[in-house]
Amino acid sequence: MTEFLTDNGAWLALLCAALAVVYGVVTTRQLLALSPGNDEMQRISGAVQEGARAYLNTQYSIIAVVGVVLFVVLIFLQSISVAVGFAIGGILSGATGYIGMNVSVRANCRVAEAARGGISPALNAAFRGGAITGLLVVGLALFGVAGYYFVLTGPFGADDKEAIDALIGLGFGGSLISVFARLGGGIFTKAADVGADLVGKVEAGIPEDDPRNPAVIADNVGDNVGDCAGMAADLFETYAVTVVAVMLLGVLTFQDSATEVAVYPLVLGGVAIIASIIGTFAVRSAAGNVERALYQGLAASGLLAALAFLPVTLLMVDDLGANAPSGIELYFCALVGIAVTAALFVLTDYYTSTRFGPVKKTAAASQTGHATNIISGLAQGLQATALPALVLVLGILAAWQIAGGGDQGIYGIGIAVVGQLSLTGLIVALDAFGPITDNAGGIAEMAELPEDVRNVTDPLDAVGNTTKAVTKGYAIGSAVLAAIVLFAAFRLELELDGITTNFALQDPPVLIGLLLGGIMVTLFSALSMEAVGRAAGGVVEEVRRQFREKPGIMEGTDTPDYAVTVGIVTKAAQKEMILPAMIPIAIPFIVGLISVEALGGLLIGVIVVGFFFAVLMTAGGGAWDNAKKLIEDGAYGGKGSEAHAASITGDTVGDPFKDTAGPAINPMIKVANIVAILIIPLIA
Repeated sequence: MTEFLTDNGAWLALLCAALAVVYGVVTTRQLLALSPGNDEMQRISGAVQEGARAYLNTQYSIIAVVGVVLFVVLIFLQSISVAVGFAIGGILSGATGYIGMNVSVRANCRVAEAARGGISPALNAAFRGGAITGLLVVGLALFGVAGYYFVLTGPFGADDKEAIDALIGLGFGGSLISVFARLGGGIFTKAADVGADLVGKVEAGIPEDDPRNPAVIADNVGDNVGDCAGMAADLFETYAVTVVAVMLLGVLTFQDSATEVAVYPLVLGGVAIIASIIGTFAVRSAAGNVERALYQGLAASGLLAALAFLPVTLLMVDDLGANAPSGIELYFCALVGIAVTAALFVLTDYYTSTRFGPVKKTAAASQTGHATNIISGLAQGLQATALPALVLVLGILAAWQIAGGGDQGIYGIGIAVVGQLSLTGLIVALDAFGPITDNAGGIAEMAELPEDVRNVTDPLDAVGNTTKAVTKGYAIGSAVLAAIVLFAAFRLELELDGITTNFALQDPPVLIGLLLGGIMVTLFSALSMEAVGRAAGGVVEEVRRQFREKPGIMEGTDTPDYAVTVGIVTKAAQKEMILPAMIPIAIPFIVGLISVEALGGLLIGVIVVGFFFAVLMTAGGGAWDNAKKLIEDGAYGGKGSEAHAASITGDTVGDPFKDTAGPAINPMIKVANIVAILIIPLIA
């Protein structure tokens, strides 16, 4: 059986990946068979579809130009197989985002229509829309990695090391798409959101999603291109890069068992997909408790994956050689990864949900003004870094020690990250649930559906805000652990090329690199935030102009020009994303050519500083967002109060924190590490 799994592991992974794609196709047909609502609902949904499609077409056209240049560079820097892998990764990553976005923008009106029947049918429709994206992400990522590995080691006769070197290119392609998608989509969605809120809510005093607001369609488009397409590309990249990194680390660490450790992560990914598919059927609303319904699906998926990992691990890697971790030890490492994910979920939920103290404190602080709201939100974001950091510390230490310490212990950390990946399908489903329910609420408002429909979509939207926040916590945690594995692979690759260094902190080049890594994160974050501010300023001016020149908009006798604001944020996002996206590519390249010790320090600095900035921004932004939601639900004076005005200011500050700069740090960390591995031939 062991030999069978080793010889046919790639086939098994491909079969499971194909099942995920089949699930996506079948579920899409079921979703689209639901009623899309009346003509007005379909018109609004169509406008969102058109705007999202136009934005992604423009974004991918720009990325394609950058991709072609890098493809040619990789041919000369590495090999044609690495360059082809880069193209495969980029195409598949782009496809997941595009398909996910197209499903999301068609699900919104169907969720709004289903809400006429209550919470249960609306929840079912919204989750199915998210599950399609989630299963396609893991299915296409595993299909790309396992398929290219199979082709290279089969028909082309490459050995395991050569095949995995080519797969590094695939990871780089996914990472490139992810950085641009996260940045561009984040700039778009938050510029539209901030502009719509500042003029609509604060200045004009009209509700969120009011059809009189010229930025309302752009805001709904942004939810899809940022939270849906952006997160899909982000976690596609996380999945593909992590699997490849663990394969590479295994081959470098256990050279006598190269095929077993290369195929092992692929098989784990395959059985986890089956667990995720089964987990989707566990999502059932109980007494209207939407969060419980969603999380029980996630829990079922994690439990099934944990059970399936045991026989696979014992059969495939129970004898890797002297002093190597046993199968049962690696199994416990995988369980550590699942436990870390669960802990990060609980902690992120605590800091961003309206049910707990941090959000309530920020909402209460809004009573005394805008400044105290900002102070409280920043404080909650800073506090939110401590416990997740401790969870990662304990998880890293546990997996490293269980696997025996040293380089083999780092392989144990890699298996822990693979354990985390077992939940990726459901994680993406929970994230995509957010923009679908947000858009459904917007359509219900703009189409003037009965109040009982909004009474269904609003609670779903509130839960969607929380699920988006907790999935970002997952993405950050997995990015840090994956980066540790990539850094270990970078060091071992250097040793293969005859370069030995321990990156000692007392060496000035290493310390210089640490500082440069920190600069990368802060500069990247600053440029991302400024981009949102500039783009939002353009939206504010345009909305003010339309209100000024078309006074009939407010009276309902004139129609806003939605297309102009969509065009403004589209152009701004494409222009503004280029410079920050080049930071994790250009700076490691330049530093690596000057000093390999400085490059190692830079990678460490990016990982550490990047983690704290990402958690600060996403948790703090989530606290600001849900503090506003809590007040809008009636706390501290409710809508129209001074506290509400202060909370809107906090939310507009938190928006680029949690949806632009913070999430984009995740792929930035991994891009820097992958670039370091790819330029080793130049360093050597």
